[in-house]
Amino acid sequence: MSEPIASRSTVMSVEAFAALGGSKFAYIRPIRSEDVPFIYPDAPELEAGLALFALSAADGTALMITDSRAAAVAMAACHQLDPVSVH
Repeated sequence: MSEPIASRSTVMSVEAFAALGGSKFAYIRPIRSEDVPFIYPDAPELEAGLALFALSAADGTALMITDSRAAAVAMAACHQLDPVSVH
């Protein structure tokens, strides 16, 4: 019988987590139009229930909101960033 492996968790600081990936990655995640004001407070009001995509820099800076994942990937490429999907 094998012995249980002790569980360890490492806590990263907010700064360390923000620096993870440096300036090489951009994160693409699906969002709803109702979430847009939390990402872009100055954005115009959108129709409720729209399926959108948010593109963010590795440090969490919002770069783009779009209705097309392909457009988010293209914008990441324009900024020489490797897109990573976030679920």
